[in-house]
Parts: sequence; structure tokens; C-alpha cells
Amino acid sequence: MQVSGQKIVVLGTGGTIAGTSALAGDNIGYTAAQVGVEQLLAAAPGLALAASGALLQAEQVAQIDSKDMDTAVWQALALRCAHHLQNPAVQGVVITHGTDTLEETAWFLHEALDTRSKPVVLTCAMRPATALTPDGPQNLLDAMAVATTPGARGVLLVAAGEIHGARQIQKVHPYRVNAFSSGEAGPLGWVEEGTARLAQNWPLALDAKALSAIKSIANIQIWPRVEIVVSHAGATGALVDALVRDGVQGLVVACTGNGTIHHALEAALLRAQDVGVRVVRATRCPEGQVLPKPGDALPDSRGLSPVKARISLMLDLLQH
Repeated sequence: MQVSGQKIVVLGTGGTIAGTSALAGDNIGYTAAQVGVEQLLAAAPGLALAASGALLQAEQVAQIDSKDMDTAVWQALALRCAHHLQNPAVQGVVITHGTDTLEETAWFLHEALDTRSKPVVLTCAMRPATALTPDGPQNLLDAMAVATTPGARGVLLVAAGEIHGARQIQKVHPYRVNAFSSGEAGPLGWVEEGTARLAQNWPLALDAKALSAIKSIANIQIWPRVEIVVSHAGATGALVDALVRDGVQGLVVACTGNGTIHHALEAALLRAQDVGVRVVRATRCPEGQVLPKPGDALPDSRGLSPVKARISLMLDLLQH
């Protein structure tokens, strides 16, 4: 049983979970972000039971297709999460989100929020709310079960019965309902009949440095510009040179293999670093991470995927 007066805050941002289609059987020709978060809650039978007695408070932070996620929405979402997490009556926060950029939002929130004692649980859907068999309501029920689990903490994703942490999670499939994976790390656990079963510990929350991020985020008006470039056969340095001329402040390179870069692209990245642009290497490989060597001219992402390395670099530039 939960402590009397505790509540779960549900923040809506849009996505497929809030999408609608003119044809009930159409799972790809829908329009995302059409249904409000309060309607989503009302469409999930048994949600109050899944909340274990906690009161539910809904708030619409944004209403977008997550492919269009931007820093303005991230800023608003992080500030609302921080506000609610500071409330002793709030046990946790659940966020409804689109699948396309969910892994990026999860990592951004991991870097920005103090979740050492309370969870922030993102959930989503691969089918719109008007599907014949929508997956959103069950995902929402499972997310609520995780958010009310005693001891839950960290920024989490709950979908298709699985619980994942923000660091490893990636979208790995464009259509199936179990579209997310934590790769070689595997899921943190599963939700079975409304109960979380962990295979790993809850993820570690932020270090002391990261706890200052929310203060920077609250006051930022112009975000540092960080772009991603890809090393591939026949790559050139033209794009990097153009970005430097255009004022880019950071570059993440999605490298081949163990952080290797086409020689023409690498030369341009070294030129960029020489004039003050921060450069970080990540690997294109879906599993594993770059293993650094003595004498590496460009730093590695310490295991982060290219999109997550971009977020960490952006936040680091923001605080310096």
C-alpha cells in the first residue's frame, strides 16, 4: 500500500501513443499527437489499480510527433519534472512520449534530473490510440506499476513488458511493438501481471556535476550547437568544414568499428578541434563501445551512442 496522499504525475508530450488514424486498422498512416494525456489515462482501464492507490495528476507539457523533438520541449519537460520531483507528495513521474526520439529524451532527463530517490518513467506506443489492438494502454499500465514500485529510481523506459534504463536503451525496430532494446546489457527487468521483476538493480542516478545541469537549463535561451557527422566509405571533410564556418560548437562523429574514421573526415575533425570545436567519437555499431588507445587525438564518448553523446556534449558546453 502507498502512503496516503502520494501521487503520480503523468506528463504528456504527444507521440504515437496519442495518435489517431481515420481507419482503425491503419498502424502506419496515422497522425501522431492528437489525443490529450487526460484522455489517454481515461482509456486505460485499471489504471487506478495499477497506481496502487496513488492519486493521478495529468499535465500536457507538449503535443508533438517525437521526430520533431527540440530543446525547447526538453527544457519545459525537464523543468516540470524537477518541479514535481521536489514535491514530497509525488512518488514518481510518468511521461507519455513518441518512440522516435524517446532514447534521446530519456538520456537528457537522466543528465538533468535528480532521480536518486524517485523514478521518471517514460512510456510510449508503436500503434496509435485508434488501432484495433493499441499497445499504449498496456504500456501505460506497466509504466504506472513501475513508478509505484517501492525503491524505484532513475530515468526508465517501460514498453512491451520490459523495463530499460536510459543509458543503454535504443529504438531498434521501425514497426514491431517490442521496438526497444538495451543491447548486450539486456533489460533491467519485466512487468508481469502488474508487478515489476528486476534482473538488474535500478540504474545509478547522476553524479554531483550533473545535478547542476537543471540550473543551467532553467536559464538557457540559446543552446550550444552540436551536430552529428558519420564516417563512411568515401567520406570527406566538406561537411565538417562547412559546419565550422557556420559556427558549430561541438561535433560527434559516428565512427566505424572501434572509433575509426575515414582519413579525409578525420583531418577535418582535427582542424575543427584545433580551432576550439569540441569533438567526440562514438561508434556506429549497435552494441559495444569505443575502446580508447594511448595517443588518441579525439576523445571517445565513454560508451554513449552518437545521439546520446551529442546530448552530453551539449550539456557540458552549456555549463562551461
